[in-house]
Amino acid sequence: MTTTSPRSIRLDALAYGGDYNPDQWPESVWAEDARLMVEAGVNLVTLPVFSWPLLEPRPGEYDFAGLDRVIDLLWEHGIRIDLATATATPPAWLVREHPEVLPWNVDGVRLEFGSRQSYCPSSPVFREAALRLTRAIAERYGEHPALALWHVSNEYGDHVSRCWCPESARHFRRWLRDRYETIDGLNEAWGTSCWGQHYLDFEQIEPPRTATGPINPAELVDFERFSSDALLELFQSEIDVLREVTPEVAVTTNFMSLFRELDYWDFADAEDLVTDDAYPDPADPEAHIGAALNYGLMRSLKDGRPWLLLEQAPSAVSWREVNVPKAPGQMRLGSMQAIAHGSDGVMFFQWRQAKFGPEKFHSAMLGHRGERSRTFQETKALGAELKALAPVRGTRVRASVALVADWDSWWGVTAPDSLPSVRLDWLREARAWHAAAYALGQPVDVARAAGPYGEHRVLLVPNLYAATAEQADALAGFVAAGGQLVVGPFSGVVDHREQVHDGGAPGPLRDLLGVEVDEWWPLGDGETRTVALAGERHGVRVWSEWLDAAPGTEVLATYADGDLAGRPALTRRSHGAGSAWYLSAGLDAEGMRALLAQVFTAAGVASALAGPAVEVVTRTDGTTDFTFVLNHSRAQVTAPRIPGGRDLLTGADAAAGLALGAFGVAVVEHPATPSDPSLPSVPPS
Repeated sequence: MTTTSPRSIRLDALAYGGDYNPDQWPESVWAEDARLMVEAGVNLVTLPVFSWPLLEPRPGEYDFAGLDRVIDLLWEHGIRIDLATATATPPAWLVREHPEVLPWNVDGVRLEFGSRQSYCPSSPVFREAALRLTRAIAERYGEHPALALWHVSNEYGDHVSRCWCPESARHFRRWLRDRYETIDGLNEAWGTSCWGQHYLDFEQIEPPRTATGPINPAELVDFERFSSDALLELFQSEIDVLREVTPEVAVTTNFMSLFRELDYWDFADAEDLVTDDAYPDPADPEAHIGAALNYGLMRSLKDGRPWLLLEQAPSAVSWREVNVPKAPGQMRLGSMQAIAHGSDGVMFFQWRQAKFGPEKFHSAMLGHRGERSRTFQETKALGAELKALAPVRGTRVRASVALVADWDSWWGVTAPDSLPSVRLDWLREARAWHAAAYALGQPVDVARAAGPYGEHRVLLVPNLYAATAEQADALAGFVAAGGQLVVGPFSGVVDHREQVHDGGAPGPLRDLLGVEVDEWWPLGDGETRTVALAGERHGVRVWSEWLDAAPGTEVLATYADGDLAGRPALTRRSHGAGSAWYLSAGLDAEGMRALLAQVFTAAGVASALAGPAVEVVTRTDGTTDFTFVLNHSRAQVTAPRIPGGRDLLTGADAAAGLALGAFGVAVVEHPATPSDPSLPSVPPS
């Protein structure tokens, strides 16, 4: 089954390959690379991400001869190209002729050339040069048969996501004019009567550089929005050129999982295919749980359509304090997890391990020992194995649970330092809530705060600090239609202007949730607190609240000790055919599992306590299901019994349950089950 889209990747199989940097090697090596790629099953490579200085050695002077030869060579071997616009880093000549393109940090210090992403996103000089190169590449290679996909820039915001230079200041002021129209509108929205910050003209406004004390939170959050939009504008400008020259070729840029700096909802709207760079730490025994949430976001950015894992490490990376390699089988398992969660392929950084530069210790498909390297042997085996998963391509992940990700709220609880507690971190809470759903056997999609919510039965909102009436109405509609909504603490606090809602939290969610927050009660250093839920006591992390429940709102759990003893901690209110739950505390892991077990029961969503090491995810085309069983441990486990199922990897009958060794995987093909199947428990090994 293939996805229908106006523009999709030009590839008729699961993508397999990685970044290729032939300009780091003598041309005599290229033929060997092509031969070994074929041997490893590679059908797609990404290039030339960082080759701008070679492609345009002097202003306006292009040299595509080497790139011509390498693309033709790869195509002769049946390998397609994810062709980069090569604009990820400007060449030295551009920076030295126009030093104003370099970014400034928050202290007003210009950052020097010598790493990558050495540019201000707002720089018109950089944009003009980047678009000139993009057009030249598009016009030269737009009709080449090897072209599978356009790859714009690389990992936007990885090194420079914000810039405080004079050009960014001018751009910020233009952005503010567009948003507020008048200076009076800005003054009202920012509340500049506080601390005497009233402005007479937009020209008086500078980016929020280091100041004498706390900076206006409204300005800080607007600068976060602007900075994301500035990079989006840069991205869109390259897309416009590519679509003008090659209107039928799909466009992407590689994301970095759940990344605070950029609102990926907006970026995904601009592109054709969502791609992600994922680097779970092999030293972390629970890294796969966080990866599952990241992948849930990637498939959800395009309403459940397949996405593509564009980068991962074959083994160790080169940028952690300690770069632990992946154990035998771990790379295969991580690759299969990405496919289970909706990726239509597996790509790596990079093909051949570098001899020099900051990434010379970063693993590659072809290690320093060449064909004898462990990474080559394992990636070669994986390439062969992926052919058996051809039927999975184009199918979608089945999920009954979604988690709301809202960048305005994320920025709001992390950008200012004038908060009840800086320890309430949006990402940490999102991961904790997701981990509880994961432990109960439920894959989790991700949704915008204002929807749409699809056919999900449960909607998790770990935090919606900045809530609007539009979002509240959408959430109320979800509940009225029979959904179970769970909202976490410090939600509905401010509006889009960073101003506290009239009447306090939860603002526009007050009627739906049936509660009012009188005071926030964050935990101090060394302080402990517990919540009594269903006859058990559970620990509280970081946060609690003095909560009042309205008549008709059920109190399901109370604080068991301390100043809040006896006060509501968890409530539920019926609305239409569903219920809205409010959790005012940061519950520990066991408490979150207990809460979500109740929610899932109310929603008719099955819980399968498979344990943290065993993950079960199903992709489906509506007729046939493909159930992935992933053993994230070194112990042997037995996969769920699936009558009528056959493991695509081994051909084994899955009716009696399949034994999975360390980091083992089964992909069971079987007739489609109902849209919300009762997931089977994993039998003991």
